[in-house]
Amino acid sequence: MSMIRRFPMMAAMAALALLLAGCAEEPKPAEKPAGEEAAKPPEKPPAEAEEAKPVEEKAEAPKPKPPAKPPTKKALLNPSALRERAPDVYKVKFETSKGDIIIEVNRSWAPRGADRFYNLVKNGFYDGCKFFRVINNFIVQFGLNPDPAVSRAWQNATIRDDPVTKTNRRGTLSFATAGPNTRTTQVFINTKQGGNAFLDSQGFAPFGRVIQGMDVVDSLYAGYGEAPDQGMIRTKGNAYLEERFPKLDYIRKATIIEE
Repeated sequence: MSMIRRFPMMAAMAALALLLAGCAEEPKPAEKPAGEEAAKPPEKPPAEAEEAKPVEEKAEAPKPKPPAKPPTKKALLNPSALRERAPDVYKVKFETSKGDIIIEVNRSWAPRGADRFYNLVKNGFYDGCKFFRVINNFIVQFGLNPDPAVSRAWQNATIRDDPVTKTNRRGTLSFATAGPNTRTTQVFINTKQGGNAFLDSQGFAPFGRVIQGMDVVDSLYAGYGEAPDQGMIRTKGNAYLEERFPKLDYIRKATIIEE
């Protein structure tokens, strides 16, 4: 009889422990554009798409892994020194794990954004960076360095906002933000058919566009959606992503190819 009397109390204690465990982590602020999915659920979330194609998933060849922490260029540890003015128009080549992407940047669209992107590419910041936030028919986001020391150096290296002179149509690039005047290194490519014009009023200023390789952008692995944690990427770099999200595509090398 004593065992029967104690059972309800033990069940109640177990339920309380589960509730407390579920509340242990608080959400961390992140740099990103808020999508329309906040108000309307996406028609086909990435998780559902993965479940629908188990055969293709098994058949996918493993991707070669970049170094978890590639050699750091000293220049990247001193953001205040990287303030070169960008050419009026320049092109960037991303050699990615899925193929090449060519981007054309027009400084007249967003001068501060174009200058920041130019300095980051020229000094190798994006080499090894993962496409850590890929949401089908919305955006592809990247720009957290593989080396935590570099991420720390740039975390507060903000630039002021540019006026929005172009719409966030499909294929354009804009900097992600955590609020007004907080742009640092994270960039997203608009992938939505018809564009993301609703981002214009939120202050996201396009500074360039994909002129070749949009099919590569569309093919980047989207199975993890919003799961990768930006705080953990800053703290542990690519080591965290390689361990937890090994299928993410990445930039092997980013170079200025035409000025």
